[in-house]
Order: sequence, then C-alpha cells, then structure tokens
Amino acid sequence: MSQSATNDDRASVAGPLSGLLIADFSRVLAGPYATMLLADLGADVVKVEAPNGDDTRAWTPPVRGDVATYYLGINRGKRSIALDLRDETDAALARELARRADVLIENFKPGATAKYGLDFDTVRHDNPGLVYTSITGFGSGAGRHVPGYDLMVQAVSGLMSLTGEPDGPPYRAGISVFDVMAGNHATIGILAALRHRDATGEGQLVEVNLLSSALTGLVNHSSAFVAGGTVPYRMGNAHPSVFPYEPLPTADNDLIVAAANDGQFRRLCEVLGIPEVADDPRFARNADRTVHREQLRPLLVERLVTRGADEWFTLLVEAGVPSGPINTIDGGFAMADRFGLEPVVTAGEGERAVPTTRHPIRFSATPAGYRLPPPDLDEHGDELRTWLSHPQEPDHD
Repeated sequence: MSQSATNDDRASVAGPLSGLLIADFSRVLAGPYATMLLADLGADVVKVEAPNGDDTRAWTPPVRGDVATYYLGINRGKRSIALDLRDETDAALARELARRADVLIENFKPGATAKYGLDFDTVRHDNPGLVYTSITGFGSGAGRHVPGYDLMVQAVSGLMSLTGEPDGPPYRAGISVFDVMAGNHATIGILAALRHRDATGEGQLVEVNLLSSALTGLVNHSSAFVAGGTVPYRMGNAHPSVFPYEPLPTADNDLIVAAANDGQFRRLCEVLGIPEVADDPRFARNADRTVHREQLRPLLVERLVTRGADEWFTLLVEAGVPSGPINTIDGGFAMADRFGLEPVVTAGEGERAVPTTRHPIRFSATPAGYRLPPPDLDEHGDELRTWLSHPQEPDHD
C-alpha cells in the first residue's frame, strides 16, 4: 500500500479505506461521485483539475455563496491540485502522483491519456499494483470516438422510450441516473480490484461505460427484451408486471400504492374496506390483477378518494402495505429525518463547513467521515506539489 498523506493525521483518519491514495483525474459527475464515496470511507483523494477547474464549478444556478451546489454535492473529502497536463512540469507531477497512487480514476476520451504518459500501459510499468479505472460513455472499442453524456445515454439506451405517458413524448429522468449508476459501478470495480491486489499484489485495468451501466440498470426491461423478446414501451407511472404499483388519487393528493404481492394486496383491500375484492378471481393473483388493471383501478380509487393521502399513508403503512406521498425534495429530506436517517451532515469545520447529504452506507465499526469540505480550485496545490517533488519509493503490498 502506498503512503497516502502529507500530514500524519490524514493517514490516521478512521475509515475502512484509510491509507489508500486515489489519484482522481475525473470530472463532472460519474468519476467525482465515485471518488467522493471512497473519500467518505477514509481514502485520501487528490482531485486533479485543469487550470480552469472541474466543469461543474460553473454549472449554476443554484449556488451556495458563489459556488455551484452541483460541484459541492459530489466533491467533499478531497484535496485539489490544478495541473495543466500540456505543461511538461505539471505533467511530470501528474505522473508522479499516478506512480504513488493505489487507485487512478479518469474519464478522458479513450486514448487521450497516452499523450501525457498517463495511460494504463505506461503507468503500470512504474506502479504494477495500481488499480486504474477508466469511465467512458461507450467503451474503449468501436464506440470510443463517441462523447458520453448522461442525456445521450438515456436516449440511446432506451430509457427515454420508457419514460413519459404512453401518448406523449419520451422524457429524460429527473437526474443523471446513468452517471450515478456508472459511479457506483466504478466504486464496486475499484473495491473488487483492490481485493484482488490484496491477494496477488497485482493491479489491473477496470473499465466502466455509461451504456453498459444503463443496460444493466434497466433490469426487468432489459430482461424483457433479452430473455423474452419483448420491447417494453412507455406506460406513464404504471408498472408492466405489477398492479397496483403506481400513483392513485385520494381526496387531496396522489398516493403511491405498491401492493406488489398477493398478501399486500389483501391487506390493502382490508384497509380500504373492500375485502371481497381480494377474493375476486379477476384480482386474486398478481398476474390476474395486471391483466385486469382497468377493472380494478376504479374499485380502489372509489375508496381512496374518501380520505386524504397522509391519512391513507398512515393506515396503509401500519397494515404493512407499501405506500408513500409524492414529495418534493424538501419533503424527501423531511421524511428521512422523521425516520431517523439523519440525511444531512456537515463536511469540514468552521467557516468552510458545507451541509451535504449523508453517505448512503452505514458501518457499525468504521463509519463514513466528512473531514474535508469540497475544495477550492488548487486549494492544496502548494502542499501537494512539495510532496510530489520529493523523491519517494512506492511501498505496494
């Protein structure tokens, strides 16, 4: 394992990934999201930025002060150094960082790192234990020349064809869902490759692309095509294989009702005061309910409109029937807080402290930490340049 910190206290921070040095040459979303998760778990992440900074620094509004909240949301726990890779002095520092790192993650266009001596084949010569992680839009083969942005992948993967009303246009998801998914897949790949390195001492190349993440992320819809020869279509908020599993109207607001098995459906009918509906042969099994959804829906709605969404939510959850209101983002955080999930934490301390969303994984022995706020551009440049300029032999276990 390489030495990962210039200050002793950084190396001693609790976390399951303490002691790992990650050279983060990624930008925008998928890579920075992955490295933020790793930083939360104790890794020392050095964010290498171009002199004008990560693109998301300029993605405004909204802002906190004068900093884009987009950037703040995916860059806590890191140290920033600005390097112009076209400058040989800066490129040499970048190569030295790669030589010392346990993990390198990048999302350049395929082949672009070679001109800086930062490609996998070059870097592994001096650092054979390196886990080198490359995130692209469409892989390093025939699709290597195609730029990769989440919206493009939502379109070409088929997701947009599944999103929206049946008689309306296709829509993108409200978030960059495949960037986030690719970031998670990169994190999984990195951890698996580190486990392999622990066993063999050898690093490897880990490749993640947005389109492959998208196709596996379409799960049941992908399987419908691959295993069943069926091309799914837009159904609005309805589910192709389960009913009820969609918003239904109440006396005031729509309520998500997700009675996904026969027992849940029977309890739903009991709460609604129509237990006989669960015995109707048209609705007794999920497959029957899905086929006869147009006959079943009005029977459910007739009862649901007699009370408000919040009241039904309380009653249904108490009966073990999955349901929930359709919140705005503030409502989502309020519900998480109500359930004791403590969704908001603070990254850093003092004037630089930034409220941020809690790491999604809880550990009983090695909890996530939020020691550093999202860095200013080149905030740690001087200390990192000094560190990288002093010769050091890597110590890879």
